[in-house]
Amino acid sequence: MTINSYSETDQLCANTIRLLAADAVQEANSGHPGLPLGTADIATVLWTRFLKHNPANPRWQNRDRFILSAGHGSALLYALLHTSGYPLSLEEVKNFRQWGSHTAGHPEYDLNLGIELTTGPLGQGISTAVGMALGEEIVAARFNQPDLPIVDHYTYVLASDGDLMEGSSHETCALAGHLGLGKLIVLYDDNHISIDGDTNKSDSTNTLKRFEAYGWHTLTADGHDMPAIDDAIRAAQAETEKPTIIACRTIIGYGSPQQNTSGVHGSPLGEEGLAATKEHFGFPPDSRFYIPKEAKTRFAEVKAAGAEKEKKWDTLLTAYRAAKPDLAAEWDTFVSGNLPSGWETTLPDFTDQKAIATRKTSGMVLDEIVPRIPILLGGSADLTGSNLTKAKPATSVSPGDFSGNYIHYGIRELGMGAIMNGLALQGLRPFGGTFMVFSDYVRPAIRQAAMMNIPVTYVFTHDSIGLGEDGPTHQPIEQLTALRVMPNLVTLRPCDGNETAQAWKIALERQGPTALVLTRQGLPQITPVDNDTAKGAYVLADVSSPDVILLATGSEVPLILEAKKALAKEGIAARVVSMPSWELFDAQSEEYRQSVLLSGVPRLAVETGATFAWSRYVGDNGDVIGIDHFGASAPAEILFEKFGFSVENVVEKAKNLIS
Repeated sequence: MTINSYSETDQLCANTIRLLAADAVQEANSGHPGLPLGTADIATVLWTRFLKHNPANPRWQNRDRFILSAGHGSALLYALLHTSGYPLSLEEVKNFRQWGSHTAGHPEYDLNLGIELTTGPLGQGISTAVGMALGEEIVAARFNQPDLPIVDHYTYVLASDGDLMEGSSHETCALAGHLGLGKLIVLYDDNHISIDGDTNKSDSTNTLKRFEAYGWHTLTADGHDMPAIDDAIRAAQAETEKPTIIACRTIIGYGSPQQNTSGVHGSPLGEEGLAATKEHFGFPPDSRFYIPKEAKTRFAEVKAAGAEKEKKWDTLLTAYRAAKPDLAAEWDTFVSGNLPSGWETTLPDFTDQKAIATRKTSGMVLDEIVPRIPILLGGSADLTGSNLTKAKPATSVSPGDFSGNYIHYGIRELGMGAIMNGLALQGLRPFGGTFMVFSDYVRPAIRQAAMMNIPVTYVFTHDSIGLGEDGPTHQPIEQLTALRVMPNLVTLRPCDGNETAQAWKIALERQGPTALVLTRQGLPQITPVDNDTAKGAYVLADVSSPDVILLATGSEVPLILEAKKALAKEGIAARVVSMPSWELFDAQSEEYRQSVLLSGVPRLAVETGATFAWSRYVGDNGDVIGIDHFGASAPAEILFEKFGFSVENVVEKAKNLIS
């Protein structure tokens, strides 16, 4: 087969893909057939001529990454995975969108099946792909040696109009252009149709000019002309210093009676429409999930070629091991996802130190552990000096130099979150900082990380009214509760340096995402170095027979310790419980939880945030001192006093509970 030579068999493969997808949507009577019908030619060129992958080993480290950012077209991905020989059976394709199947309505992360990440919320796929492409460059800079490029793969994205309209793509693609991610190639399904109709109803952006302004290489191609698509991808690969976007002009629902209409975006073709579409492409109108013999043969050839590519890479890796045994050992640790042995021994002990903000103790922890953990990758959304996320030994990633371990994301909180997801999917352990109140901006990406169960750490500083004069726009009130209700996310609000150190240990030993919620203001050192932060809540100060239990997180733990002393002077015995993580506490045994929150003893919780949901811990007869309104602009000590975070108020509330 000559370069750029396409035959009837290639077109047959494309038609097989598009009709398998259409069959799956029709079988489910639910889904989005428009994109698979319109982009099957693009996908076939990419998957059969360019994509470096081995369906027999979906986890091959040096595979090219393919991201279907337009996740509503998931039936296209499932058709590609099945026909290419991934362990996704035809039965799974037939069970599209059904209970218990692996073929969900939008792709859900499963590397064993070849699904690189969870997509669906438009913009998240392409934005996460920027992180994957950046991760490839960073890992390559760390491990590649002259003539031994063991890390050398592309990140390909199939994106829609919706992906490019979403704000996250603006944030991440601007950074991709700035950094010059030359191995990122976006295939833009330029069909001019969204759910509401023609895109000219809501948008007149010159997309390629926009990307050109970002510093991207821009190309166009007829999305139904295989040689033209081939030429464009080759031109994209030839540009090594800029990411590339190829605007592939397509017809949504191509070949169906509903083509070029918004109706084909999200509705099955119907039996008559499906039969007419199959007839248009020369398939038996009454066939179902039909894969012609010639197409099967071609797909099998592609699968065999993929196995040969991995075999060739294995030979390269063997040579690498012989030439660079020390680096090869580091590579094996990286691939395993394990942290270096003994890294936790460098965690600092803050006992007997002065009052320090937990954002500062976090920075001090990073100073010690970043040099010990090569896969740690820090960053901040333009708040490095406030979040204190750049360790002293860290160096910055910059255009053309990916050897560093710190990323300046700019004022792009959502973009940072999505990029960190991509970095984690490349095997790195990213952490990134912003103010706690801006966790709302990051939230869609946090949710993706939680769904994929990937290890991303969020450093949210300036966690309460304690930041004072900046006022209610910057004082988080409801954000803690918002984070706590997200499944699979562990949120930690440490009360001092030793709890902060333990919080970092927990975050780095977890598989899933973790949020660290840290103060601006200084806090006294009140916990032992071997505290029980990992249990979520523990008794910090006790009495033999408590009259009341005082619970708090973060900056309010020192407050309830002082209240305990004041109550003791009045003959009232109080147990003090530090509760840095609801999620970790809920994961403990019932016996342990009851040993901390004694049954029958009244409980008072204190936290500078929304009181909503604290009732699960204080019970019907307990009370909460919190904030169910927005803050104010004033010095922090004034705000704490005015809003009831004082020893006197805690004592009064505790006495009321007892009486």
